[in-house]
Amino acid sequence: MTLNSIFAGFIFLFFMASIASAQSIKYPVTKKIEHVDEYHGMKVSDPYRWLEDDMSEETAQWVKAQNEVTFAHLEQIPYRKKIFKDLEAAYNYPKYSAPRKKGDYYYFYKNNGLQNHSVLYRQKDMNAEPEVVIDPNTLSADGTVGMGAFVYSKDGNYAAYTLSKGGSDWQEITIMDLRTLKNLPEKLEWVKVSGISWKGDGFYYSRYPAPEGSALAAKNENHQVYYHKLGTPQSADRLVYSNPGFPQRFNTVSTTDDEKFALLYVSDRGSGKDGHALYILDENDKLIPIKDEITNFNYGVADNFGDVLLIQTNENAPNGKVVTYDTKTKKWGSFLEEKPEPLRGVSTGGRKVFVTYFKDVASKVYVYSEAGKMEKEVTLPGLGSAGGFGGEKTDTSLFYTFTSFNYPPTIFSYDIKTGNSKVFRKPEVKFDPEAFEVKQIFFKSKDGTRVPMFLTYKKDTDFSEKTPVLLYGYGGFNVSLAPSFSPTMIPLLEQGFVFVQVNLRGGGEYGQAWHEQGMKLKKQNVFDDFIAAAEYLIENKMTSPAKLAIRGGSNGGTLVGAVMNQRPELFKVALPAVGVMDMLRFQKFTIGWNWIADYGSSDNAEEFKALYAYSPLHNIRKGVNYPATLVTTADHDDRVVPAHSFKYAAALQEIGGASSKNPLLIRIDTNSGHGSSNTTKALELTADTYAFLCYHLGVTWN
Repeated sequence: MTLNSIFAGFIFLFFMASIASAQSIKYPVTKKIEHVDEYHGMKVSDPYRWLEDDMSEETAQWVKAQNEVTFAHLEQIPYRKKIFKDLEAAYNYPKYSAPRKKGDYYYFYKNNGLQNHSVLYRQKDMNAEPEVVIDPNTLSADGTVGMGAFVYSKDGNYAAYTLSKGGSDWQEITIMDLRTLKNLPEKLEWVKVSGISWKGDGFYYSRYPAPEGSALAAKNENHQVYYHKLGTPQSADRLVYSNPGFPQRFNTVSTTDDEKFALLYVSDRGSGKDGHALYILDENDKLIPIKDEITNFNYGVADNFGDVLLIQTNENAPNGKVVTYDTKTKKWGSFLEEKPEPLRGVSTGGRKVFVTYFKDVASKVYVYSEAGKMEKEVTLPGLGSAGGFGGEKTDTSLFYTFTSFNYPPTIFSYDIKTGNSKVFRKPEVKFDPEAFEVKQIFFKSKDGTRVPMFLTYKKDTDFSEKTPVLLYGYGGFNVSLAPSFSPTMIPLLEQGFVFVQVNLRGGGEYGQAWHEQGMKLKKQNVFDDFIAAAEYLIENKMTSPAKLAIRGGSNGGTLVGAVMNQRPELFKVALPAVGVMDMLRFQKFTIGWNWIADYGSSDNAEEFKALYAYSPLHNIRKGVNYPATLVTTADHDDRVVPAHSFKYAAALQEIGGASSKNPLLIRIDTNSGHGSSNTTKALELTADTYAFLCYHLGVTWN
């Protein structure tokens, strides 16, 4: 036996001893207070209800105790710090957004590499020296204040932008004079679920009434539309629309590029409706209905040709279509009929209409005249995702971005007259796309439905039962998981992992019908699709349960929680992030009622049965060996409140801890929200997730 083999054997035994020690983790004792709710004649226990008060001192102590156990486990992983350094190195390259021409300047975002937030720059022409417009990294000492939308006035003299603290969904609007790069004195508060839509010397925005006290007291009820005039305090803003009789509706306004029309969108997802009503707001804030009834149909105004609105809709067209509406005659017309492929987006620029479709989850982009005649297809580099194509009517060229799993986001300039694309800016990422392969596979789900998934891996990968696989999915809210590049995925692929992204029902990859097959009473189809993907990989000896991990966030966290309850033997590691775990009470917190349109509600007897049948919190079983589980959430998540993960982790440890050979842990971040509040926190979270993942799949990070 060689010295190397002896050393390797020692390392293996040490590694396995470490794994074994993980089985004896002593979880913090979570007290139980008996509480029972009755749903349609069924009594349901909820002993961890007290953890819903995520600001109490008692909950804070529970969080501290859980984090101590979790971080003690993570710190014993010998290559944890190395993973963080490798992720930093992979992420550390300049990243740019596509330029946007406004007034005399081109505006664009740039992140030097590891900056917590991207910086907004501008230049008069593409050869001029850029100047900083705003650097969000200077707005807080810890980098947890982030900038959202930055919206320019029509003349390019002003911009209104949003700021949020600690990853919260609550926003504050600030206004900048772009001629001086100085902020105006007024601040607009209590903004949430809002656009910024300029018209004249001000803009429309949406907010909630100010609570008595902090954001914790905000009820997220009575969403109101206001008009703010530049140079005036928020107290002087004009109330444009409010409907307190329907406190859970969202009311937002957009304006057309020429500011001819202000359009009010009203949705009522808390009532189970997936669409919205649409109105024109006249100069006196009077509503002129275009679609007065809220149904499951959506209507998105893409632009206007004078008095005629160009509207994308799914009314009687599950895959989407484009119609026109004459505001003078009130007559509807057809611009683009529904096609077999789902319509993904409509944008305009240079007096052309750009229409994007999905063909088996890959972008196809076509150019139409304003009369609705198809002129050409935009030639894209390959199978992937393209976005952009918006601009002014006077533009002669536009910018768009193309990306795929092995194609870093690249900005192209598109000549409207010739139809030619050329690379405008290619990222300087240390990555060889030729070293990796992307493959799309179709498999059959439990009911025979054909479902696609993408596999990304090193070209020299020899698939076997020993191949480590990370399976990722979402499956809900009409969200499509399109091909995209992630620099933090590359180090994982370099370790021999295969990344698999599944396009589950419930998403929008194949139109509204695909979405509806994963909603409400049909939600189990989503879990069946994910399980079938795992079974396909195992049956074809591309991996094995000992080497298979699952990951998902938000609705994807629900997915992971449900699937590991239903088929725990299929997976070695489970990574549910910021998940909706209590399916009986999600509508009770912040804007959770907004999800009733997709999930249904426990207030409905039939929907309660479906929700209770898969709710991650309510289907944890005794005597089951659960996968090694790292639940992740954050203290400032006011979208999917951390109580979901708190209650779920407590129940998982109490019910499944005794029978599980694997650790069942929760990692709770601070000053972050539904997503990490800055780059540093995102890399730390990813590093800990990868460390846990590799450790429990038996993969040593080289």
